[in-house]
Amino acid sequence: MADSKKTHFSRRGFLKGAGLTAAGTLLEQAQSLTAEVKSAVHEPAALGPDAVAVRLHVNGQVHATAVEPRDTLATTLRDKLGLTGTKVVCDRGSCSACTVWVDEKPKLACMTLTLDVGDKKVTTIEGLSEGEKLHPVQAAFVKHDAMQCGFCTPGMVMSCASLLKHNAHPTRPEVAHAMSGNLCRCGTYPRIFDAMDDLSKHGSTDKLSAGLVMPRILQEV
Repeated sequence: MADSKKTHFSRRGFLKGAGLTAAGTLLEQAQSLTAEVKSAVHEPAALGPDAVAVRLHVNGQVHATAVEPRDTLATTLRDKLGLTGTKVVCDRGSCSACTVWVDEKPKLACMTLTLDVGDKKVTTIEGLSEGEKLHPVQAAFVKHDAMQCGFCTPGMVMSCASLLKHNAHPTRPEVAHAMSGNLCRCGTYPRIFDAMDDLSKHGSTDKLSAGLVMPRILQEV
């Protein structure tokens, strides 16, 4: 049998290979460190656990307060800003009684952390009316007696008003879709549909609110 070929390693070759391996490892570590530094620069600074000063834009006004990272928008509105029209019923996002607008879009305040709001504009049930002048949806609810205990009413009004803002003449299926997440334990849905039908026929005008004064049930509980 022929002798098998033997592999010979020189000292120079060994040192050269070891040097290349070490250089490659250092390069990978440097690239990884650079990526971590870039990521840390772009990530927001951690807040908490103590209260953090914030400025909230609510109903056209700027409110300065302090909140903990765990505070929801619902508790901040009620406990810090005194805007108790926003109701906390389920506190888990299943009933929509706490519905407010964040940048004109309906949001569940009990599922929104206050720190996540930032500079966005918040509108609550108190912000729909102009003093004692009712919003058309509020006026329609009063006209058709579309409320009982009142806990779900602010959320219902906010959802319906959002729909009317983008669709002046909604159909019943469209109304049902808009308030599908709003739970009324008293079962006032038929009267809410009647109120929205009235608005759909007459349009979003001030006719319904003429001479009506906002009931306390629509302001606070």
